[in-house]
Amino acid sequence: MAVVLMLLRPQNGAAIWFSLPATGTKCLSEQIYSSAVVLGNYYAFSDRDVLPAPAIAVQVKSPVGKIVYEKEHVKGNVTVGRFSFTTTEAGMHVACFRLLTHHQFNSTAAAAALTVSLDWKIGIFAKDWESLAKAHNIQGLQLQFTKLEETAKAIRQNTIHLMIKDLKMQRVSKTTNKRVACFSFISVGLCILVSALQVWHLKTFFRNKKLI
Repeated sequence: MAVVLMLLRPQNGAAIWFSLPATGTKCLSEQIYSSAVVLGNYYAFSDRDVLPAPAIAVQVKSPVGKIVYEKEHVKGNVTVGRFSFTTTEAGMHVACFRLLTHHQFNSTAAAAALTVSLDWKIGIFAKDWESLAKAHNIQGLQLQFTKLEETAKAIRQNTIHLMIKDLKMQRVSKTTNKRVACFSFISVGLCILVSALQVWHLKTFFRNKKLI
């Protein structure tokens, strides 16, 4: 059974820490726009002297279920890893962590001691500005202007993504309203028809009984 956590934090926020359960999978999701550079750093360790050492599997999926990163760590009592990719579609990207079945701890208490940290960096926050400055020989104000330009582009992309999402929600809302209205008209029509049939049946019954 997978436990999914929504990351409600800024894209340049601090890493999130969580305990990995002895069984099942724990997943963390992040809403990311399309054509964005994503860099993820994860770090797992056990604060107890447990043998065999913790062995975890990491998997990152796109909104359509495509696996963009997958790795199994089976050695060492400290696990450090990094994944990077460029998104091809906007939506919820999910990173899942689980203990490997054949390397699970013998006790739940020991398994609870395994702590994992995940830090998503998206867009301009995923760029290595120091290396970029050296490669293009830019510094000072020019570097700051470059950062501001990239920030403006990221804000524009986010705005476009939100506008598209809003338009889709409006379409869904309009379609739902039309269906509800249609269902309401059909319900009213059926009620009127049933009432008319009841009146006709009662009139026929009373006439046959010569009561009217």
